[in-house]
Amino acid sequence: MSIRAIDEAPLNRFHRKLTWACAGGPFLDGYLLSIIGVALIGMSNELHLTTADESLIGAAALVGIFIGGLCFGAVTDKLGREAMYTIDLAVLVGGSVLSVFATETWQFVILRFILGIAIGADYPIATSLLAEWVPNKHRGRLLGVLILAWYVGAAAAYVVGYVMAELGGAGTWRWMLASGAVLSALILLLRVGTPESPLWLVNKGRTDDAQKAIKRALGHTVPVDELLAASAAEQSVVQQRFRDLFQGTYLRRTLFCGLFYMCQITPMFALLTFGPTILGSFGLSEGNAGNLGSALISIVFVLGCIPALRMVDRIGRRPVIIWSFALMAVPLAVLGGGSSVPFALVIVCFCAYALFSGGPTVLEWTYPNELFPTGIRATAGGVATSISRLGAAAGTYLLPISLSRLGIGPTMLIGAGITLVGWLVSVLWAEETRGRTLAETSALPGVQPQQTARSGGERRADVTGGSADRS
Repeated sequence: MSIRAIDEAPLNRFHRKLTWACAGGPFLDGYLLSIIGVALIGMSNELHLTTADESLIGAAALVGIFIGGLCFGAVTDKLGREAMYTIDLAVLVGGSVLSVFATETWQFVILRFILGIAIGADYPIATSLLAEWVPNKHRGRLLGVLILAWYVGAAAAYVVGYVMAELGGAGTWRWMLASGAVLSALILLLRVGTPESPLWLVNKGRTDDAQKAIKRALGHTVPVDELLAASAAEQSVVQQRFRDLFQGTYLRRTLFCGLFYMCQITPMFALLTFGPTILGSFGLSEGNAGNLGSALISIVFVLGCIPALRMVDRIGRRPVIIWSFALMAVPLAVLGGGSSVPFALVIVCFCAYALFSGGPTVLEWTYPNELFPTGIRATAGGVATSISRLGAAAGTYLLPISLSRLGIGPTMLIGAGITLVGWLVSVLWAEETRGRTLAETSALPGVQPQQTARSGGERRADVTGGSADRS
């Protein structure tokens, strides 16, 4: 399904505000996941937390993100983007406020788990809403901007935490947690009044509401015939369901989105989490020098996204993701030499890996939103996010074990191997979606978007990978 008024519209103030509002979710993800690490220092001393307590508090949000992405993408496809778009931010505000007054470990664990669910839910909600509103030629770049927001949020958390720790005294950690509530409230206010996705409305047969939303956002109406035709096309087929993600062509796309996301984020999360430790294994002290080296690498991760944002809409998604994974594997393979690698080369290799990782990073939310139709778009984004978090959790948990038992060289070679799996998955399954409408990018192979007036049985055969009469 396609609406020309959206696909061909020039960027305007509405698109920019929507991008900022949608980016608020990833920003809060980076901020809330990072600020707890800074706050835990004061929390542990004041509340006498054990190592096990700290681990539970730190892991609770990651578990929540997995569940939130897996479950609430489907809820978003059913209830709508607009409703969930503000509800999940309200949960973030409430959870952050309650965290300020928590005093027991179990209270923090429950609240962090709830915050994680809201964060995980926001990924498919915000990305699907933005994908369905922005023009074709800007879609890859604007969806990629959301990734940058995560890094900005994480960096902001460390800056805020550092300043508060320097200026405050006992109990400052509560003000750190309170800062998350303030930011969540501000982003919630920014999101209030955002119109529903016209594609979702048409998918539900609400053409009048779709026209009103387009008029409100873009300033002009759409011919009623066009919206009625799109609605009729949607209603003439069997609506997609969660299980369709694991059948036929959609199964291949689900595996591609989840696996490349996992292969990109597993080494990256481990590096961001244990940067000073990894650099220490190469001979750099884990004090301020290690922190400085980690900060430099983190900055390069952000810088790597900037050229990738331009390239995905200029040269295409497929070449960007394939070449990025190939280039990412090279510096990790060099680091497989372990402690014998000169330290200057170590820094160069890590910076090169961070720079090249920009390609897959900016496509993490672009591909899931482009390869699946409106009825299961948010569901697919949530599933891809959940799959990626399995890799992030495994990498974060296993890296210290690998360092102690195998050493730094073999650990880096494992990272190179994971990256090469991402390259292979991309070579085999990455599709080119640049400059095409969502109707075209999400269509099944051999089926034109206009061919939607067939019977539900024929459509179901396509979904499950069977053949159908296309005459």
